[in-house]
Amino acid sequence: MRRGRPGAGSRHRRWERSWAAELPAVGCPVLPAVGCPVLPAMGSPLRPVALVVAVLLLLPPPARPAVPRPRVSANFDCRANADSAQTRPRCRRAAPAGPPLTPPALLLSTVRLCQPSLPCQPCLRVRMAVPAAGIRGLQLDFLEPGSNRAGWLQVWRRHRAPGNVPWQVQFDCFPADSGRRVLVTLRTIPDRGLAISRSHVVAIELQGPVFTHTWLPEARAIEVAVPQGPALLVRLCHQLALECEELPQPFHRQLLVPGGHHVSLPYEFLVPCLCVEASYPHHDSLRTKRCPFRERPDAYGPELWSSVHFHDYSSKDQMAMVLSASCPLHPRATLCWREVAAEAAPCHDVPNSTASEEEQAYTLDNVDVHPLLCFKFSYGNSSHVECPHRTDTAWNVSLSARGLQLRLHLTSHVPASFSAALCQRRAGRCEPEAPVYTVTRPESSAPGELALLLPVQVLGSCVLVWRSDVRFARKQLLCPDVSHRHFGLLGLALALGLVLTVLLLNCRNTWRMPSGAAARGRPVLLLYSPDSEEHLALVCALAELLRVCLGCEVRLDLWEAGGVGRSGALPWLYAQRRHVGRERGTVLLLWSRGSSRLFHLWRGGEGGGEPRDAHDVFGAAMACLQGELGAAGRGRGWVLVYFSRLCSPRDVPRPLRPLPTYRLPQELPALLGALRGGPPPSRRHLRGRAKGLLLRLLEAEAGKGAAGGGSGGSPGCPLQPAGT
Repeated sequence: MRRGRPGAGSRHRRWERSWAAELPAVGCPVLPAVGCPVLPAMGSPLRPVALVVAVLLLLPPPARPAVPRPRVSANFDCRANADSAQTRPRCRRAAPAGPPLTPPALLLSTVRLCQPSLPCQPCLRVRMAVPAAGIRGLQLDFLEPGSNRAGWLQVWRRHRAPGNVPWQVQFDCFPADSGRRVLVTLRTIPDRGLAISRSHVVAIELQGPVFTHTWLPEARAIEVAVPQGPALLVRLCHQLALECEELPQPFHRQLLVPGGHHVSLPYEFLVPCLCVEASYPHHDSLRTKRCPFRERPDAYGPELWSSVHFHDYSSKDQMAMVLSASCPLHPRATLCWREVAAEAAPCHDVPNSTASEEEQAYTLDNVDVHPLLCFKFSYGNSSHVECPHRTDTAWNVSLSARGLQLRLHLTSHVPASFSAALCQRRAGRCEPEAPVYTVTRPESSAPGELALLLPVQVLGSCVLVWRSDVRFARKQLLCPDVSHRHFGLLGLALALGLVLTVLLLNCRNTWRMPSGAAARGRPVLLLYSPDSEEHLALVCALAELLRVCLGCEVRLDLWEAGGVGRSGALPWLYAQRRHVGRERGTVLLLWSRGSSRLFHLWRGGEGGGEPRDAHDVFGAAMACLQGELGAAGRGRGWVLVYFSRLCSPRDVPRPLRPLPTYRLPQELPALLGALRGGPPPSRRHLRGRAKGLLLRLLEAEAGKGAAGGGSGGSPGCPLQPAGT
């Protein structure tokens, strides 16, 4: 009998009359809190009948048993869809159970659907085989005539595959009531004229075999006892969603146990899904299954994680692991980090780092993949830490101390940004302190070494270094070696600084400037190319000479590492250029052969002469100078100097030759006069210790150049101005 829709007009009224005519034949339904209505005579009002209909419509539908997610197994990569009454099936590439079928074929059988904490129920398993030529999918239609319940399933091939291997597909399963008949029809997508129909009567459930079992933890086995009566086939298995899989070799054993005897079955791991199954020897026998460890805490210990195989598929910026386990586990995975590479080392949790999971595949994006940045899997009351299987890293860092400065050497195989900050050890922790220094290896650059300079403000400081262009990264702690050998170097650096200070004070006494001239010292922005450590030491010595002996306000990035780290290299450079321009100061460009090479690389690079790196101060300076030369026809406020033993006039590019150029140390008096804004000082004023220091540093640099000294990144100055 079909139920009509309320408010359907005359059709609804005809339905009421038909229902009223049949009511005496079927008897009065028993309704809660509603008595049996007295039917009126023909032609009387149908108010009691309408009341019965309203109550029937308000009754909730009968509760349906919970059904686990169905599963499709096929010999090709597949995906599956089902009608809304069923949960979307899970489709996997796996060999269906039993021998292959000869296409076309449709085979139906009854299996038992067992769910946790619920009794087992009968279910219809469908196996099918069709030729693969010209089809993209299959459709199954189900109908249970006794209950008028219907459903459908579609299986699609994900990718085109070469050859015409017949499709072998197995569907587990369509729930059905015991003793009911189910009709199944198979068609192809698109329709190629193939249609196979079969019917199957679901067997009535009977009582299964009876047995008892005992857990023997010392022997790592389960003892199964069969009472007096028929012999039973017994085995251990792992309960999955729909079937109980056999244990791997050599633990798979299925033994025939006569009545009144017992047998001991060993297992590999004690896991929650370990079950004991018994059946009669004949084909399609009833089975009895018991899974005694689902509620035992012993089954959720280390052996659970030993039964899991972790497959690492992590790549550049993504952590990815796939689990293959004996039990259908779906643990929660989060990030944690270790200080040392040891299994017993604690793993510190990373907040808000839960990985996404699909089909036991766990992924987390925006991660600096590192052997000590790991996944922590949690399931029930236990957890397990699994780190990336590759021991190599995408980047490495080392630390060296030079005077009162720390130099970081970074080598990266991938384009990335790195940040560093000083920290002080307190209570076993080292928290980063402002400012934070950053350096970047852009996308277009080749793998190489980056350098980052940090001034030491407190002796005993350490450095935290991390990759800053990703969301999740492990901070690496580096502390300088303060052994007795390095204490000697530190003492030597302090002694040199003291000697240089005395020399500069002597320079001040040798050449006494008028107090008004010192007060009127204009700012000087000193720019250079980082050719070598010795060359930069020469840069610092020249800057100190200009600051102390000439009274200039020298702006040098090596002296303002904190400001450069806080604002960034390019904003710092543009701010200094604006300040020097407002104060009518000078931009002093110290040229070298390395500068010439960088200039040609900059002119021939991408971006039409723009700085390619946010931390390329030299390229930004060239872009700034090019703009001023193009706008005003000449670089007002720019001066180019070079050291005669390290460079020649031919090394100065043609576009920069119109700039005022000075050769050092021969034209040092003229340079100082130009910066002073007056006549050049006499040579007698420059015969002090400062010029001797310059010449000695120049000889050291020339010696390094002749010996093929290596080039580096951005080392520090041997002396910084007071107050920086």
